Formats: sequence, structure tokens, C-alpha cells
Amino acid sequence: MSRIRDKFNQLRSNNEAALISYIMAGYPSEKATLSAVRGLIRGGADIIELGFPFSDPIADGPTIQMASTESLNNGTKIDDFFAIVKKIRKESEIPLVLMTYTNILYNQTYQKFISRAKEAGIDGLILPDMAIEESYEYVKAAKKNHMDTIFLVSPNTENNRLKKIIKSTSGFLYMVAVFGTTGVQTKIHKYTIDALKNTKRAANGKIPVGVGFGVSTEKDVQKYVSYGANAVIVGSANIKIMENTPADRINRRIEVFTKRLKKETR
Repeated sequence: MSRIRDKFNQLRSNNEAALISYIMAGYPSEKATLSAVRGLIRGGADIIELGFPFSDPIADGPTIQMASTESLNNGTKIDDFFAIVKKIRKESEIPLVLMTYTNILYNQTYQKFISRAKEAGIDGLILPDMAIEESYEYVKAAKKNHMDTIFLVSPNTENNRLKKIIKSTSGFLYMVAVFGTTGVQTKIHKYTIDALKNTKRAANGKIPVGVGFGVSTEKDVQKYVSYGANAVIVGSANIKIMENTPADRINRRIEVFTKRLKKETR
């Protein structure tokens, strides 16, 4: 059973795209993380992407880097992360995706880490620094544990490489909208729309295509969905809300923001 696949099947039957919402585990505290998760669920997020902090987050822009640093400074360890996941699982069956970096898994062995993640309640993994050429053992361990492997492609990924990545991807394919790191962008580039259309052609309906990096407003969501994105991924905008909101109001502010975004996926 794949919660992610089931969610996309359900959304497709309703002619909806998925809203995938990212937050950093342990930022600004475990309690705030759980409040934000509850707000995301009440606001209608379809899938939640939980970041685990890493000391050198190469794909992340300044907002998520700040959250990662603060979470690390709070002492967030992988055991704490899995404890948060288990608490979420007691309240919800929403699909949960873990985003982190390859070293975190490699240090425990892929098999051991992925088995623990699955047991805690994680459904899929995103490793921005995992090269497709080096992914054999990772994908093998993930398949053994019925864990989705969500690979990233960029606007300049060549078609031959794109096809290889699609073959190893399950859950959904993560298309990076911009060159560079995550963060709130000011405009949607023509090259992104062209890349989305090309990626959708290559995926040929076999795997949903989600767009992330720089998606932060209702207009962004509406535009990407209108161009055929099966999912939109929003991260830095959620972190900014959490950064600027008192702890006791995070739940409500995240819920209101998520509702506005989700409305544009229908």
C-alpha cells in the first residue's frame, strides 16, 4: 500500500492537483512543528513533507537553511524526528514524506534507516543530493520496505537522464521550478513552464509531476496547476509564517494560508 499513490488516485478522480506542504521538523520547536502539522491538515494539505535538518543543506535557500540551523541548535536528532512522525501518525493517515540528505541515511545504512522511517510512518523520501547514477542500493532498500523514492529533476535535465530518473521514481516526481535553491520567487519563468510540459510528456502519465522551489502564493499554485502540474510544493512560505507568528497562533495562521492555496488546486 502506498498512501502517496492512493492520495494521487483520489485527487485525480476529483480532478484536483495535490498541495504538498513542507515544514522543518523541530523548528522552532517540536510543539510548534506539531501545531503547524495540525494547521496543514485542517487547511487541506494533501501530503506533508517534513524536513530533517542537515548541516550543509545545498538545495535549500536562506529561509529553510535558517530553520534547519535553528532545529539543529535545538538538538533535533533522528530519534526526535521519528518520535514526531509517530505522534502525527496517532492523529492522521496523511501521507508523510521525509526530505533530508544522503549522508543521514548512509551513516546508518540505507536498509536500517529506511526500515526505521517506514516503521515510524514515513511514506516517501526526498534526497536532493542523491544522484541517479549512485542510487541503486538506496532504491533497492526503499523497494524492500515499500518506501517511495521521490527524485528531483530540473529545467535543464536532459531527456535521456530524465527517463532514467522517472524509472527509479515512485510516489511523484519533484520538478525544481528554478535554477538555484528553494525560496520565495517573484515570477514564474517561461523556461519552467516549458520544462514542466516536457517533464509531463516524459512521465507519460506513469508518475505524477510536482513543482516546487519558489511556489508561495495562490497565483503560483493556480498557474502551475493550469499548466498541468499534478502537485505543487510549498515550503519557504510556511517557514516564514512560522518565523513571524507567536507559537500559540501558528496552527491557525498555517491553516488559513493552506486553505487559500488548496482552493487553487481544484
